[in-house]
Amino acid sequence: MFKNQPKGLIPAALSNMGERFGYYIMNAVLVLFLCSKFGLSEETSALVYSFFYAGIYLFGLVGGTIADRTQNYKGTIINGLIVMSLGYVILAIPILSTSNNISWLLPLTCFALFLIAFGNGLFKGNLAAIVGQLYDNPKYAAQRDSGFQIFYVFINVGGVFAPLIAPMLRSWWLGVHNLTYNAKLPALCHEYLSVTDNMSMENTNNLYELITATGGDTSGDIAAFCTEYLDVFNTGIHYSFIASVLAMLLSLLIFLAYKKGLPTPVTKAKDTGVKMSDEERKAMASEIKQRMLALFAVLGIVIFFWFSFHQNGTSLSLFARDFVKTDSIAPEVWQSINPFFVIVLTPVVMWIFSALKRKGIEISTPKKIGIGMGIAGLAFLFLALFSSAMGYPSADTFRSLPVAEQSSMLAGPWVLILLYFFLTVAELFISPLGLSFVSKVAPSHLQGLCQGLWLGATALGNLLLWIGPLMYNAWPLWQCWTVFLVVCLVSMGVMFSMVKWLERVTQA
Repeated sequence: MFKNQPKGLIPAALSNMGERFGYYIMNAVLVLFLCSKFGLSEETSALVYSFFYAGIYLFGLVGGTIADRTQNYKGTIINGLIVMSLGYVILAIPILSTSNNISWLLPLTCFALFLIAFGNGLFKGNLAAIVGQLYDNPKYAAQRDSGFQIFYVFINVGGVFAPLIAPMLRSWWLGVHNLTYNAKLPALCHEYLSVTDNMSMENTNNLYELITATGGDTSGDIAAFCTEYLDVFNTGIHYSFIASVLAMLLSLLIFLAYKKGLPTPVTKAKDTGVKMSDEERKAMASEIKQRMLALFAVLGIVIFFWFSFHQNGTSLSLFARDFVKTDSIAPEVWQSINPFFVIVLTPVVMWIFSALKRKGIEISTPKKIGIGMGIAGLAFLFLALFSSAMGYPSADTFRSLPVAEQSSMLAGPWVLILLYFFLTVAELFISPLGLSFVSKVAPSHLQGLCQGLWLGATALGNLLLWIGPLMYNAWPLWQCWTVFLVVCLVSMGVMFSMVKWLERVTQA
């Protein structure tokens, strides 16, 4: 697995682990945290999530441009880690949200999210560009795809443990206050505190039942209990952001310790001054144009993959909370399945590709991306068929049912495990190989910018994420998941229609 790989690969991957740790905490908790912290609707929380995750990747363009113009990739990466740390420090401060302070507390939270997104933009694409430069050496060029897959495995190690942190700290803090966890209670508490007189009888009964189940007393002051529960519930989540700060600092220390062993583009540029004729310049300009066209073609496809895949932080997180048994496993914990499968399945996928290559069957990177879109479609096909068989209505309709009736319709954990298995295999065919594809076609003087464009395409997909919760709350679930199935299948078809052209460009 590590044979014939450059020495700088592992330090670069370890430097990225801390950033991924914070990323997966946010991926697991952000939508649910905004709902429980501020009482925002799921649609509004998903909109904030969409802009935040779009910003993470969109700022990759800014970070790539800064690094390319200054040729200071390493300095840009260091600044990104520092800025992200500041954002997590702000989020780690536990302040109870009330009607008196929400006017400044919610904007402060959004400012912290901006810092995390901007710092990520400075960091993420430029580190990937440096990894790509490791394989510009002909000695390692043949290992580029496998190198990016190894890089992807390492950065997901933090992702396995990160989603466990927030539920663990939240449950511990609730236990300290003689309370227990319930995913559905915060929304009912917010509803009671904001519209007490207009709360439906069904929701009032559900609130009283859950108060009793979590250790409260329905004969006491219900408003006081709701306020206390929300405060304790969310304070535990705030503490998880302290872990993100520590992870960022660890990444910074690793990068500082090993940065001298990583490529320095400015030195490379000084050492390779070559005079070219007009004909050579024209040929190079034509080749660069073809490469950039190929890049944009692939970017147009992966927009729709990320729109579907990153539902794991929006509609799929809500599905885990509402339709899956979470009495013993919090919904955020399921976000660990994806990075766990990345670690376990990457060696398997690499072995399959190597075995096919030894038999003379080599699947090109564009073809792998097309296959990945089809596998993502299988994930949503499974979920659509399961939801149809279970007769699941829209989420809004489901949550209005009595608690006992909801409980009788809950799915087992195996549904999420199988779903994330398919989605992770699709991710392994698309995300690390997409980074590899970008590093292949990107002109040497635009490595940071082109990696930023890859992140920009991810940002556009993330800008669409809010659509998922809208469909999830309004339509029968099978219809919601069918939309993502169709998106994946159409994207697969378009990708395969371009494969021959893309293969010519990448082999040029």
